[in-house]
Amino acid sequence: MSHPSLAEVRHAVFWLEDPSRPDPLPALAHREEADLLVVGGGYTGLWSALRAKERDPGRDVVLLEAGRCGEEASGRNGGFASASLTHGFGNGLSRWPEELAVLDRLGAENLRAIGETVARHGIDCGWEETGELTVARAPHEVEWLAEEAEQMRAGGHRVELLDAAAVRRRVDSPTYAGGLLAPDVTAMVEPARLAWGLRRACLDAGVRIFEGTRADSLERTPAGVEVRTRHGAVRANRMVLATNAFPPLVRRLSLMTVPVYDYVLMTEPLSAQQRESIGWAGREGVGDAANLFHYYRLTRDDRILWGGYDAVYHYGSKVDPRFERSPTHDLLAEHFFGTFPQLEGLRFGHAWAGVIDTCTRFAAFFGTAHDGRVGYALGYTGLGVAATRFGADVVLDLLDGEDTERTRLRMVRERPLPFPPEPLRYAGVQLTRRSLAAADARGGRRNLWLRGLDRLGLGFDS
Repeated sequence: MSHPSLAEVRHAVFWLEDPSRPDPLPALAHREEADLLVVGGGYTGLWSALRAKERDPGRDVVLLEAGRCGEEASGRNGGFASASLTHGFGNGLSRWPEELAVLDRLGAENLRAIGETVARHGIDCGWEETGELTVARAPHEVEWLAEEAEQMRAGGHRVELLDAAAVRRRVDSPTYAGGLLAPDVTAMVEPARLAWGLRRACLDAGVRIFEGTRADSLERTPAGVEVRTRHGAVRANRMVLATNAFPPLVRRLSLMTVPVYDYVLMTEPLSAQQRESIGWAGREGVGDAANLFHYYRLTRDDRILWGGYDAVYHYGSKVDPRFERSPTHDLLAEHFFGTFPQLEGLRFGHAWAGVIDTCTRFAAFFGTAHDGRVGYALGYTGLGVAATRFGADVVLDLLDGEDTERTRLRMVRERPLPFPPEPLRYAGVQLTRRSLAAADARGGRRNLWLRGLDRLGLGFDS
């Protein structure tokens, strides 16, 4: 790494180096039977297991995790728990305008329920209902935020449009030209601690969790399904597939998402003088309004997490720990000090990456396979910290055959268009990334390629 602020950086996930990290659980070494099998120990899987027990305490639930629960995307993200189920108000308005009011209400209820779960189980995860601040750095982004503010107010949301002076009074950067404050839509959370708390709640509820246990195959049986692992197997009546960006056990889902690497830096703790120089008294989660955007937040000990901008896809949908080191970390460091020049001299203590399951509609999609015995929720596209709880409820509704307000939503009943096979997939992703960067540099003007994707309702994001 070439940027001087990265001279002593650790290539490790800050959240996962927490001393409260639980010891690993034993792997599956025999055959098990269950009413419900959950494959995947991230947020979707943990919420599915916990909600299944909350709905029916007598239900026998087994969860399999290839590594350790919460240590992939669920423990590596920025910790933005958004009420939005549609990857933001604008995406929801463009895709499901007739039911967006219902989706926003369900999203707000879902976020409140997460806060209640955190309190009920005593999960120490830094839950802060701070709201979110979107900042504009260019005139066309100011116009975008003004339009979004008008649309959100019309949709019943409480927002405040800020000019350059007002936004700098909240968080001080000379690059800011305006901002949009949405005080009710986002909570900050320490993501790994949330996952570990859900894991503990599952165990307390009687869920049997096996870590270090990769699911190798899925077969339909007369009474349900069977998943085989290296040293054992689980037969279950129903199954939740919650594998995020990793290869799914249902083959027809393989083109529905692509794995995208998102890169993150964490500073050392700010001194009192450095903290005063940027303000940030409200501790809001911050994101900028560009197509290739940054997101950033404060930790409980006043470090700054800084991530985003460069979503990287590798040919053939490859996922490999070697991809977690990247020149993107240097680029992020350069952008950080461009945003906060008053923090020059601050060093970054940690650098890492996580892999996101991106789909063409940006928001999660749901469905069943194997004659309704297997349910899935995938494609959260980087905004799943809170939405995974909603996704778990949708999947359980589908598996239980329940007709609910959730399952009647068009957003739930529809599926996104798949990505094309290689090499078209790689070429399309790269062209889209270059086009988005060009749009940011040209006052937001979208080229012919992006306008075509817009007409088809397609995209690529993180």
